[in-house]
Amino acid sequence: MLGLLLIYFIGKAFYDLALKYEKNKWVFAVLGVVTYYVGTIGGGFLFGLAHIMGWMNINDISDIALGLMALPIGLLFVVALYQILKRNWKSQTEERRESSELLDEDLIQ
Repeated sequence: MLGLLLIYFIGKAFYDLALKYEKNKWVFAVLGVVTYYVGTIGGGFLFGLAHIMGWMNINDISDIALGLMALPIGLLFVVALYQILKRNWKSQTEERRESSELLDEDLIQ
């Protein structure tokens, strides 16, 4: 149940960001959720690699504990993608605004 709330808030954050910058809202909401799952799967692979290398023994750890250990990695992926999209869209908006201001100045003269 708590996992569904987490997925909702991730999707809502990306939905609101896309809405603010006039992008396709549902595509980016789904992209945020998929990014979370890719991050948690990547965290699972990292734990498997750590087990193979002998750095940790995951045989004695419960599945719930492994899931909770992978959760921050998934959230890190989500935050990174969110910040990248926000920075890129903000710079594109500023460039568009500057170019439109230049066009308006030509009309005034």
